Amino acid sequence: MNKLTIRFLKSRFQQYYKTADISLPDHLPSREWAFILFDDMEEKIMRRHKSFGSPGEALDYLYGMAPAHVYNSTAYYEYPNAKKMNDKNWLGAELIFDLDADHLPNAPRNYADMLENVKKEAFKLMDFILDDFGFTENEVQLVFSGGRGYHFHITSPKVMTLGSAERREIINYISGKDFDPNYDNLIVEEELFGDYGTGSKTFRGKKQGVKVKVIKGVEYGWGKRTARYIVDYLQNEVKREYKKDMFKDLQDFLKDEIPIGQKSRNNLIKMGSDEKVLNDILSKGRLDFGYFPNSGTIIKYFLRKSRENNSVLLGDASVDEPVTADIKRLIRVPGSLHGGSGMQVKKLAFSELEGFEPLDDAVVFGEEAVKVNVSKPFTVQLKGKDLRVEEGIQEVPEYAAVYLMCRGVAEYGQRRNQPNPV
Repeated sequence: MNKLTIRFLKSRFQQYYKTADISLPDHLPSREWAFILFDDMEEKIMRRHKSFGSPGEALDYLYGMAPAHVYNSTAYYEYPNAKKMNDKNWLGAELIFDLDADHLPNAPRNYADMLENVKKEAFKLMDFILDDFGFTENEVQLVFSGGRGYHFHITSPKVMTLGSAERREIINYISGKDFDPNYDNLIVEEELFGDYGTGSKTFRGKKQGVKVKVIKGVEYGWGKRTARYIVDYLQNEVKREYKKDMFKDLQDFLKDEIPIGQKSRNNLIKMGSDEKVLNDILSKGRLDFGYFPNSGTIIKYFLRKSRENNSVLLGDASVDEPVTADIKRLIRVPGSLHGGSGMQVKKLAFSELEGFEPLDDAVVFGEEAVKVNVSKPFTVQLKGKDLRVEEGIQEVPEYAAVYLMCRGVAEYGQRRNQPNPV
């Protein structure tokens, strides 16, 4: 990034920070702040161990320095500006989840598609936060990162003193890592007496009980998710494959594990069409697969698929585990700008996530033409437009110019009829 480009970006960021609505963290004097300045971008130097005693002091710094990246600590400290971490005296920390599109398995290369994929993960995580953990929206801050994903800040006092081990337990839960290989902590076996069945066969168990697999706790958590997944699968996937006369999905996943014959296929179809069976799965967790060949393996298949579809994955997937377990983490400040894209780190209400279009709604710069010198062909979708630039000097809207410069694929070329940026 050459000096003219740095001067241009600093001037644009400074103009933004002059009137920006920055969501300063609570307990402001207890937070550590960190910055990467445009002058330090090449060396990737982070200036940290800074604190502010008042909102005005923090906002004046942002306007005066116009940093490329702005962070504050998720932790509270007695001495946040101490140079050594051990000297800060940790007092507690928010619980943070960081969803990053780059970490999703088989992530698409197209930026817009990546962001759409990670939004789906955000909805899954939102369900865990509200439904399983019981936090209210007032205790959760949802933020678009300005780059490739979303941050969830849990600010409830209940989580502040959790250590790294407890935070990893939360990760294990939302990722489904807590399930043992046989799912014994989710499935129990019950002995039922009386008539019951799937519609294709009725068992008589008045004198002698019939053992049936049952999902534990279908009223909440993973039990509820699993029952809901199986019902949706029977109602939708099986019927869809049946109509196509293929059963491709079942065959692809089960051909090496279970010989799915015509009888089993017909039984699955009948289960998906039997309201009593479906209601029994949802309300009682009953899995009446007892007469299927290899019924236990069929059940495990459904449980595994439910886990894969409902879990928020780790490692090479969507939740950055170190971020959640780290009790001294830095996180981007809502309302600031992301120096790698020029887009806003945007705070969202949960109700806004569905209609949120980051490549439009997080773009803050205008339409004025700016000359840029592009180093290589590049394509991006911004503000509802497919923008393709070729190598060389050309004019683009200011919002695109900022994005291209921040991404490192263009340098500043003087604006039409304008002096150099100051």
